[in-house]
Amino acid sequence: MAMHHDHDLPAGEIPKPQTKAIWKTFFILVALTAVEFLFAFTMDAGTLRNAIFIILTIFKAFYIVAEFMHLKHETKALIWCILLPMALVAWLMVALISEGSYYFESVTNYFR
Repeated sequence: MAMHHDHDLPAGEIPKPQTKAIWKTFFILVALTAVEFLFAFTMDAGTLRNAIFIILTIFKAFYIVAEFMHLKHETKALIWCILLPMALVAWLMVALISEGSYYFESVTNYFR
């Protein structure tokens, strides 16, 4: 099956609008946002709710990057070159927050 690209059109011909793909993207993002709001307003505040909310937000961010920044059309090596450093930075932030809270607790307990 041959793929048809917009740049393969004869000169002066206008490509067909991509409204179906745009609406699909819109409804996927609306559904993810609705699920986020469902968890945010129905669950009690706590670590589980925050973790679910953060994971859904990351999925939505990946989908937005893939669709609107056309990352899904790039080579796998470029995708990994973007995702791997981002994952390492997220891990670094979690580690620094964990160590910072431990340091804060140890210093406050030392001076009691």
